Amino acid sequence: MRKFKTESKKLLDLMINSIYTNREIFLRELISNASDAVDKLYFRSLTDDSVQINRADLAITVAFDEAARTITVSDNGIGMTKDDLDKNLGTIAHSDSYEFKAANAKNEPGEEKGLDDMTDVDIIGQFGVGFYSAFMVGKKVRVVSRAYGSDEAWAWESDGVEGYAIEAAERAGHGTDVIIYLKDDAGDETYGEYATEYGLTDLIKRYSNYVRYPIQMEVTKSRMKPRPADADDEYMPEFENYTEVETVNSMVPIWKRKGSEVSQEEYNEFYKTDFHDYEDPARTITVHAEGTLNYDALLFVPSHAPFDLYTKEYKKGLALYSSNVLIMDKCEDLVPDYFNFVRGVVDSADLTLNISRETLQHNGQLRAIARRLEKKVKADLAALRDDDREAYDKFFEQFGRTLKFGVYSSYGMAKDILADLLLFYSAKQKKMITLDEYLADAPADQESIFFAAGEGLEHLAKMPIVTTVLAKGYDVLLCTENVDEFCMMALGDYARKDGDEEKSFPLKNVGNEDLGLTTEEEKKEAAEATEENRELFDVMAEALGGRVEKVVVSTRLTDAPVVLTTEGAVSLQMAQMLKNAPGAEDAPKSQVVLEVNPKSPVFDTLRAAHAAGDDAKVRTYTEILFDQALLVEGLPIEDPIAFSQAVTALMK
Repeated sequence: MRKFKTESKKLLDLMINSIYTNREIFLRELISNASDAVDKLYFRSLTDDSVQINRADLAITVAFDEAARTITVSDNGIGMTKDDLDKNLGTIAHSDSYEFKAANAKNEPGEEKGLDDMTDVDIIGQFGVGFYSAFMVGKKVRVVSRAYGSDEAWAWESDGVEGYAIEAAERAGHGTDVIIYLKDDAGDETYGEYATEYGLTDLIKRYSNYVRYPIQMEVTKSRMKPRPADADDEYMPEFENYTEVETVNSMVPIWKRKGSEVSQEEYNEFYKTDFHDYEDPARTITVHAEGTLNYDALLFVPSHAPFDLYTKEYKKGLALYSSNVLIMDKCEDLVPDYFNFVRGVVDSADLTLNISRETLQHNGQLRAIARRLEKKVKADLAALRDDDREAYDKFFEQFGRTLKFGVYSSYGMAKDILADLLLFYSAKQKKMITLDEYLADAPADQESIFFAAGEGLEHLAKMPIVTTVLAKGYDVLLCTENVDEFCMMALGDYARKDGDEEKSFPLKNVGNEDLGLTTEEEKKEAAEATEENRELFDVMAEALGGRVEKVVVSTRLTDAPVVLTTEGAVSLQMAQMLKNAPGAEDAPKSQVVLEVNPKSPVFDTLRAAHAAGDDAKVRTYTEILFDQALLVEGLPIEDPIAFSQAVTALMK
């Protein structure tokens, strides 16, 4: 028994039990090592005429024995000598692949490249610890290897505790076999599931599906038995199982093939198979980037939102590969929250991985890729908006809320990316439009973009504050989703280019007190009328018991007797939403203003009652008018019974 050269059982325990968080990746690591071994032999054949191999014969084999509880990963690669076994497996964290990559990197005269710059040789392994992941599932590991050109084979064996043994062995040809003797099952810890056809094919397809060499495995199939010659008309066909060696992996990933060589049908099938969707994607985006950071990306915009998209359980992210090997199933850093619906893969051999190859060491690399992908997705959606509006409308119906929430949750920081992608319903044009389309149809003197928030398009379109703005020739965007008003607030304004000049248009809620649509003369007349009726308005304000900041004469109403507006940023609808949210006791409230239409007969009635000294009637009428105004806004009234009784008394 030889001791591990680190002479540290604690370090070995760390390698086996702490570095890796997911024991399933043991097969990924062993297959990657096998791929490296085959790569080394192939590379050597290109530089050494004495090495004669047929590349088509290079392969990796995975086998299992369910009864013996063993898994074997074999390759016909370069193999190892006795000294190689002692150095590579007896020294923890020694990487023969890393040394190979360094030794074969091409340097210009006088130039010394760092190992991170050595991209001429695409070897997966770097750290030399992947092999030890086998001990996460195995109680013993035996490695039998024969170096290319050698007549001798040697076996390395260890239980992963104190040390290892090396002895002479037999192997028919060059290459390596790694045999894992699985741990015994105990409670919830089941290891026998890996020594099954399904268990292994599932891991291969999930983590190593795109390793460049064929991964072969003996699989079980079923076929119909030949019909007996003497079978009668009632003969029922019989089936039998048989086994045959089959290539389990796809080898060449679709995202590395030239776009001209891949049909949309192939992209659709890949998307539906790998991302478990029943519909074709709405958009397919390919990226092949070369430069400081080389990577390939294949992105999809789904045709419909997943059922859990707007829940806490939904997890965004793209599948991250390094040299065709899956590193992370969902890398969240590759897509911003507002593009969380995008699915796809990113593959780069240039990523700096941590020692377990489960996460990255430098997030700057991810940020660089993410910024490029964000621009690609934005450009593709903008092209869809401009080239196929019907399809874009369908996309926005599914994912528009995510874009709006992206503006709000980023406090407007993402508006340069998202603002021109947003759609809102136009009260004037009676369809969904962009902010650019709103301004293109606006009068030349329009200085703001107007919107109204509430429930239901039909209801909003009939509101007095909306019809008043429409009557002046200005369009109003009708916002019916709960995120809309928050989105508009985060946007603040929208800049539109007119030639070389850029003009900014503030976004204004028509429920706010001042929309900028009143002339100075109209404002003066309203102020004078308000002051003239100060005593009446004080009685009305007192009747509402602090529910309004003030009562004033309106400059906007034509037919309705009263309307509720607000001062400040918190509208009536927003205050209602905040009131129903968690922590509502601290929610900000609206500064409500009751505007009275001086041209309405109701105003004459109020003035007459006050002049006659009947302030009780004024208070009753005020309560009714306030509740009516709330109902018009689509908001609940505090006391429906009192409102009903007041209306009944008025009718009597």
